[in-house]
Amino acid sequence: MPTIRPATDLCNKFLQIARICHREGEPVFITHKGAGDLVVMSYAHYEHREALLDLYRKLAEAEAASKAGIQGITHDQMMKKIKEQIDAK
Repeated sequence: MPTIRPATDLCNKFLQIARICHREGEPVFITHKGAGDLVVMSYAHYEHREALLDLYRKLAEAEAASKAGIQGITHDQMMKKIKEQIDAK
């Protein structure tokens, strides 16, 4: 069940909201005058969501390229590229 808090809690109960975000790993929905206004989440949760969105974008691009007949690379070629990037660092 989502956690919903009024906007006044951002100032008055910030640490409590932060604990909820970190402990549960879920966003807290903030209302203003009874209507949805903001979503607060931990930085770790935000980064995870952004990484997933980036992955989904890349998968959609790869699927579109595949449907367009654009030739990709093999698994072995990809692993070689990844190992080269790791070794370069």
